[in-house]
Amino acid sequence: MWDRFRLFPEQASTLAGKVDSLFLLLVLISAFFAGLIFLLVAVFAIKYRRRSDTERPRPIHGSTGLEIFWTVIPLGITLTVFGWGATLYFTMSRPPATSMEVFVVGKQWMWKFQHPTGQREINELHVPLNRPVKLTMTSEDVIHSFFVPAFRMKFDVVPGRYTTTWFQATKTGDFHLFCSQYCGTSHALMGGRVVVMEQGDYERWLSGAVSEESLAAAGEKLFGRLGCSSCHQRVGTGRGPSLVGLFGNRVKLTTGETVGADETYIRESILNPQAKIVAGYPPIMPTFKGLISEEGLIQIIAYIKSLRIEEKAKAEP
Repeated sequence: MWDRFRLFPEQASTLAGKVDSLFLLLVLISAFFAGLIFLLVAVFAIKYRRRSDTERPRPIHGSTGLEIFWTVIPLGITLTVFGWGATLYFTMSRPPATSMEVFVVGKQWMWKFQHPTGQREINELHVPLNRPVKLTMTSEDVIHSFFVPAFRMKFDVVPGRYTTTWFQATKTGDFHLFCSQYCGTSHALMGGRVVVMEQGDYERWLSGAVSEESLAAAGEKLFGRLGCSSCHQRVGTGRGPSLVGLFGNRVKLTTGETVGADETYIRESILNPQAKIVAGYPPIMPTFKGLISEEGLIQIIAYIKSLRIEEKAKAEP
C-alpha cells in the first residue's frame, strides 16, 4: 500500500539519483539552519530578556572571529551547492555523442515524436533501455514543458527555436510524461508516457511500427518538392551554397562573422533567410514561413545532417 505514497517519484534514469542527492542536500541545509534560527531566537529571548524597568544591558563589542565564521561558512556552503548544481546542469545539457536522437514537437494539446528511422508517435515515446536519448524539441504554438518525473527531467519547449535535453533510462516500464507549463484550457490533458524497453524488444517494436521512409529520405523529397535543390546543388555551382558537409561546421557571413550550422541555424535560414546571409552569395532566398510545418523542418534538417554523414563516408578510404 505504501508504494502508492512515495516521498519522491521512482528513480528511472542515470540522472535521477544525482538530482535527488542535490535536492536532499538543499533540504537538509534548509532544515538545519531553520532549526538553528528558531532555537537561537528562543534561547536569546529567554536569556537576554529584560528583567526590570531599570535594567540596562551591557554594551556588546564586536567579535572579528565570529564575523569571519558566519561569513566564511555560509559562503562555503553556497559555493558547494552552486558548483554541484552547475556540474549537474552542464551534464544534463550536453547529450553524449552516442545518443539516439528523437525529434519532439509540442502542440496544443499533444506531444508528437519522430524517430530518425521514420516512425512517428503521438503522446507515446518508445526508447531502449540503457541507451542515451537526445531530444530536439520545439513548439508549434505556445510554450510547453517536457516533464518526466521518474527521469527528473523538465525542459521548456519553445516556439520558434530548438531546445535539447537527454536522458538514459535505467528501468523498463511505462513512465508518465506531462506538460508542466500552463499552455491553455486543456493543459491538464496534455500528457503521455515514455515506454522503456529492452534492446531486443525495442528493435522488434521498430520493425513492427509503421514507417514508410526515414526522416532523411522524407526530407530529401520535401527538399526537392520545394525547389531547394535548384539553388543548393551538391557540387556548389548553384545560386546558393552547397549543403554537403554543412551541419556541425562554421559558416562565414557577409558581416564577417561566423556561426555554427546547427539545427537552430538551419531552421532560421529556412524561415528567415535574410537574418544571416552566407558570404559570397546574394540575399535572394525567399522565406518558407507558413509553407512548411515543424515536422517538415525536422525532416529537412535530418536530410542536411545525412549529407554530412554522406560526405564523411566518401572521405573514408
